[in-house]
Order: sequence, then structure tokens, then C-alpha cells
Amino acid sequence: MKEARTEGKISFVQHEKEYVTIEYMVNGRKKTINGKVDEATQLQLKEEKLIKKVHRFHEGDEVEFTIARSARGDKNIADRIVYRFNNPLSNLINRAEVDNQFVGYLKLVDKTYFVKETGTYLFFPLIVSPWEVVPAENQLNEPVFFRLENTGNPEKLAATLLKPRYIPEFMTAKRYHANKTVIEARVAKVTPHSIHVNVIGDKIMGKISLEKADGNHSEIHSLKASDSIKVVITHLSNTRIVISPV
Repeated sequence: MKEARTEGKISFVQHEKEYVTIEYMVNGRKKTINGKVDEATQLQLKEEKLIKKVHRFHEGDEVEFTIARSARGDKNIADRIVYRFNNPLSNLINRAEVDNQFVGYLKLVDKTYFVKETGTYLFFPLIVSPWEVVPAENQLNEPVFFRLENTGNPEKLAATLLKPRYIPEFMTAKRYHANKTVIEARVAKVTPHSIHVNVIGDKIMGKISLEKADGNHSEIHSLKASDSIKVVITHLSNTRIVISPV
């Protein structure tokens, strides 16, 4: 017998505990029900070919599910939850292709930063650079401008601030990268495969692969902690730095 499926809309997502609250209608009356959407549960649904891929759920997602009893048998829960569509989210993604600038509010949930978009109330995890000044507590619930990242993969949608604040060392690194400045770096740690160096103080670190060291830089194999080495920054973004020995 085909299982009975119910349609509803997600009204709340608890990202840390990986459960959702779903609103649905029964005989003209609105009801709510909770259900788990953790990765293990979704992978099981994928094995059963009920879904094609794991989904990161958002408020406003239209879903279908079955109603089952909890493990303790004391309440109904939403089971076998399947994402159908989310028109507000699709509209945001389409808008980002034209003008990727949005307004939202900073939120802190279980030590993780999110941005809540003002028009749809959708939450997006905030990507914070390792060299970014972490938003202060008084910035929470204040309006901020942000852009959407990973718009080609809705399951990995995230936000970045349009006007982030970086530590002074990162701004120095940007200048050095632009000018191709040779930097006297200090070796912090040596492993069997790479050398980790402090590029600018102890705030900006880089890594040199020993496996990729060519004959012109064979001396790096004998380096030890606290030794100095001349390097240049060959790539720098808000999340990644690449250095090469000179």
C-alpha cells in the first residue's frame, strides 16, 4: 500500500539540532509538527530513492512528509521529509544573478553567525574570514548589507558581508600581494609534508609543500622552527592564502 503523504511548509529550522517545524492543514485547521532533517536521515531517503540529493532546509520550504509516532510513542512527528520547492528562495537566487546585494539582520545561533534576509526572513549561514573582525555583540539584530554565495548550489547557500572589517595584518598582506613584495617569513612548524610559516606576525600563516619544492629551493628541506625564509604571496582571498619561496 502506498504510504500516506502530507504537504506542508517549514516555518522554523533549528540548524544545530537539525530539526524543522512544519505547518500543515487538517480539515481547514492549521497544525504544526516537528521532524528531523539530519544528514543520516536524508542519506537513508536517498538510498531508498525518495530523494536525489541531501537538502539544506530553509524556512518557507514546501515539503511533503509522513506522520508517524515518536520513538517514545508520546507524540506525532514528521517523518521521511522531502523538499519540494521554495519560491521565495528561488526568487532571491534569481535576483542575485542580476544584483547580488541584500539587506538582513545579523543573528547568532549556538555560536554560529547567520544573516536573516529582511524580505523573506530566510536565514543564511554567514561566512566569516579567518582574518575578519568578528561582528561585535552590539551588531546583532542590526541591519547589514550582504551578498549570497554558492548561488549555483542552493544546498550550500551562504552569506558574506558586503563591508567586512579585517585585521590590520590582512590589509598589509593585500598590499604585499598587489606589489609582489618579498617577505621575510618565520617558520612556525615543520611536518613531513609541509612547512608552516608566519607570513605577517602570527596572524597570517601560510604553507609551503615540501613535495612541490623544486631544485632551486632544496634548502627548505633543512628548515626548522624559528628559521627565516623569503616568500611572496601568489594568491590571496578572504579565505585562502598561497605563498611561494623566493
